[in-house]
Amino acid sequence: MENKGITIPARHLHEECGVFGIYCREAQDVASLAYYALYALQHRGQESCGIVVNDDGVLTSYRDVGLVSEVFPASRLAELGTGNIAVGHVRYGTTGSDNKRNVQPILVNHYKGRMALAHNGNLTNAQELRAELESKGSIFQTTSDTEVIAYIIVQERLTHGSIEEAVEAAMDRIGGAYSLVLSSPTKLIAVRDPRGFRPLCMGRMKDGSVVFASESCALDAIGAKFERDIQPGEIVVADKSGVRSITSHCGKEEKRLCVFEFIYFARPDSVIDGSSVQTARQRAGAFLALDHPVQADIVIGVPDSGLDAALGYARQSGIPYGMGFIKNKYIGRTFISPTQAMRESEVNIKLNPIRSVVEGKRVVLVDDSIVRGTTSRRIVKLLRDAGAKEVHMRISAPPFVDACYYGTDIDDRKKLIASSHSVEEIAALIGADTLGYLSLSDVVKLTDQTRGGFCTACFGGGYPTDIPDGGKDRFERKISESEETANA
Repeated sequence: MENKGITIPARHLHEECGVFGIYCREAQDVASLAYYALYALQHRGQESCGIVVNDDGVLTSYRDVGLVSEVFPASRLAELGTGNIAVGHVRYGTTGSDNKRNVQPILVNHYKGRMALAHNGNLTNAQELRAELESKGSIFQTTSDTEVIAYIIVQERLTHGSIEEAVEAAMDRIGGAYSLVLSSPTKLIAVRDPRGFRPLCMGRMKDGSVVFASESCALDAIGAKFERDIQPGEIVVADKSGVRSITSHCGKEEKRLCVFEFIYFARPDSVIDGSSVQTARQRAGAFLALDHPVQADIVIGVPDSGLDAALGYARQSGIPYGMGFIKNKYIGRTFISPTQAMRESEVNIKLNPIRSVVEGKRVVLVDDSIVRGTTSRRIVKLLRDAGAKEVHMRISAPPFVDACYYGTDIDDRKKLIASSHSVEEIAALIGADTLGYLSLSDVVKLTDQTRGGFCTACFGGGYPTDIPDGGKDRFERKISESEETANA
């Protein structure tokens, strides 16, 4: 939508992806379990979703663009049938366009059978690997780096005795961020990259079935008991002989869990690597109150991920906490704004201030991030129009100054407002009286239980891996160029 000639993009950063897998000894309705788990992970990806059911080596799948509830009505789930393995995925594309051919899980046919693969993360050497594979005759059907991972595993399968050995060898070749759940005809395998950029956990159902998911909230949704997090670099295999762990890649690299999982991406009821997401967000708010105090009458948060940080700010500062915005949760992803007048009203429809709470008040407004600044400007204006006397914005993350190459849609630094403006300039641009960010030194203190370090590259903390030459979108751009040449 637009305001005074400025385009207002989506409210927040796009989510990443969510993966799920379940292994049962006996065939059952694993499709329904995958459905409920993906529903719990919907916040991680709202472009597309898919489920693959494995019934004794026969893989049945359905994948499409849309939300979980749209793609999988009861009749569709029934068509997937029963099985002893299921793999599921919700997607927001970070590498690869958002069309139907990139919907996961990816299915691959090879001489040892079929394989279904779901991936959360982003490879940093995807373009080089794809070029290598294509030079040897591989033909790609998607623009996703997930297909690159699948082909590397299949290639390694030619010279290794088992699928887990092929995965182990593939990890020596792929770089960057990947949390994977894959099904062979007889096994379910979970994999986390050696730096542990993306979360992945394991649980068990009451009948002993083994479950893997991006977040613990998905385990809760199907009645599974959380057992542990997958270690960075670990491969866990579930099959008829039980569960076993391969740790040959563990400890090879320093842990670099994406700290933005705690700030925004994960659901507040999830526990990641031993730490509560909700507690971490409240701690972020407390740090903000200590570092950026202000005289105010009320603290409010921007739904949803700003709410816990606002509560933490209020508790630390002693300023009363209030519910200042109502978020309309019933606007679907297909909400269309065909006219200028409707575009002007879209933010008001999605997010509306409560006038009785903010009118005549000095307001502390807490949000999780500022990307380009235009959406923050609109939200501040909503409060001004509702009668707020002052608006002091506090951000529960440091400023974005660099792009992310590990699976988060943080754009090229030239498009990030903090890379070219001071805090005071940003405050003026968004219309806030004052602006305060969480410091880089505080963001790594959000958790007590999470062992190891965090990735703070997007906040200027330095990249923990080599990054691709030619920019963030190099992989997709090069593929598009090659496809145009081929079709010319």
